[in-house]
Amino acid sequence: MAERLKTHVYKLSHEIGERGLFKYDNLNKAADYITGEFRSLGYEVDFQKYKIRNRTFKNIIVTKTGSRKPGEVIVLGAHYDSMKNPGADDNASAVAGLLETARIFSGKKTGRTIKFIAFTNEEPPLFKKKSMGSKVYAKAARANEDDIKGALILDMIGYFSNEPRSQRYLPGLNFFYPRTGNFIAMVGNTKSKQLIRYTAASFRRATKLPVERVIAPNFVIAIGMSDDWAFWKEGYPAVMITDTAYFRNPNYHKRSDTYDTLDYKSMAEVTKGVAAALKALTK
Repeated sequence: MAERLKTHVYKLSHEIGERGLFKYDNLNKAADYITGEFRSLGYEVDFQKYKIRNRTFKNIIVTKTGSRKPGEVIVLGAHYDSMKNPGADDNASAVAGLLETARIFSGKKTGRTIKFIAFTNEEPPLFKKKSMGSKVYAKAARANEDDIKGALILDMIGYFSNEPRSQRYLPGLNFFYPRTGNFIAMVGNTKSKQLIRYTAASFRRATKLPVERVIAPNFVIAIGMSDDWAFWKEGYPAVMITDTAYFRNPNYHKRSDTYDTLDYKSMAEVTKGVAAALKALTK
C-alpha cells in the first residue's frame, strides 16, 4: 500500500503540481486522475458541478450504496486543490488515502452507504466561503435532507517525526498531548465527540500508530480548519483526521511541500486505521 500511496502523491504533487482556483488546468488534471483511479476500481463516478467566474468546478463523488440502511450515509472526504505549492501533504496525501481506502472497499458490502468524495476549492481564497467545495456539498445535502451520520475528513496525513519537540500546539495544550509528532490526530467539535471516540477506538484496533483525540467548542479556531467545518455548519457531525498541519509540518503552504518529505509507511497505517473505522461505522 505504501508504494501506491506514494504513486498517487507523486502524480498529484510532482507531475501535476500546484492545482486550484488560479491553476485551473492543473486542477482539472487532478480531477481527471482521481476520476480515473476511482473508475479503475470499478466505481461509478458522479460530479457535483458549480460555476465561479464562468469556470466550472466539481466535487468528485463515488456512492457505495449500503445493503441494510442505504439511506444512512457516512462520508469519507479529502480536498484535492493546493495552496500555491505542490501540495504533497496538503492535500495529495489525503487524496491518496481516500483512493486507497476506496480500493479496500471495492467489491465489499456495507450496511450503510459510503460517499467517497474529493472536494474542490478548500484552500484560500475560498476557504469558509459559499464556493468552498465541501460547503456546496454539505449545503445541498442538508437541503435534500440527506441522513449523513458522520463525515471523516482527511487533511494532511503524511508528515511524521520521531524528533523530540517536533510537535507544537496552541498555548497550554502541550501539557496534555505528546511533544513528538509521530501520531495522527482526530479533531472535532463537541457535537461530534461520539463520532470521534468511536472512530478513534476502531482505528486503534487496526494499527499501532498512535492516535490522539482533540474535542473542543466551535469557537476554538484551530479545530475547524478543513472541510469538517462545512459539515458542522449544516449540523452534521464530522472529524478531521490530520497530522496537525502547521503545528508539525514545516512545509505547510510552502514550495517545499514535496512528495519526498512524507512518510509513506505511516500513511499506510493511517489508511488501514481509517478503513477499519469506516467499516465499523458502516456495518
